[in-house]
Amino acid sequence: MIHEILPVGPLQCNCSVVGDESSRDAMVIDPGDDIEEIAAIIRKHKLKVKQIVITHAHIDHVGGAVKLRALTGAPILLNQNDYALLKMLDVQAAWVGMASPGDVKIDANLSHGDDVKTGSLSANVLHTPGHTEGSVCLYFPADKLLIAGDTLFAGSIGRTDLPGGSFEKIMRSLHQKVLALPDETVVIPGHGPKTTIGEEREGNPYLR
Repeated sequence: MIHEILPVGPLQCNCSVVGDESSRDAMVIDPGDDIEEIAAIIRKHKLKVKQIVITHAHIDHVGGAVKLRALTGAPILLNQNDYALLKMLDVQAAWVGMASPGDVKIDANLSHGDDVKTGSLSANVLHTPGHTEGSVCLYFPADKLLIAGDTLFAGSIGRTDLPGGSFEKIMRSLHQKVLALPDETVVIPGHGPKTTIGEEREGNPYLR
């Protein structure tokens, strides 16, 4: 697996470029901004982007998706429970001081239990509401890798005080879905350093 993580935009969202080393097919997860830098990684590895996957519809994760689709022709995938948040991108842009990306059209829905495949790579979609209604995590079982969006962080969890947030729901998502994964699973949070399920099970004050 080719996997490059690039912190993008003013909030330094972790954008993942994930590619199959044989076919060079790839997916880009959470291209929030800095599309030129993401494109440079795609060119460096000679990748063909097949999907643009959004873990949730906050502007720092979805802000560059339309530009990336224009560049690659790849469809944008998002859980339908976050479509209402997409309609608030102008408001979100004002909150964080970013330019509004305008109207973002979604090409396909991401549902719990779906598999997102690119080349020989396959990720299971886990619907993990709590940070937003439509938050998802992507689990690559062959690589024991979790792209967690803003559901889980190293030593913390996603905030639940924004529209669509729920502390009860995020705790249920974490305990029933995320912590069900093997301890050795490497977790790439939406922001900040990587961690593992085992480390968070042991040391995360929210999960004890």
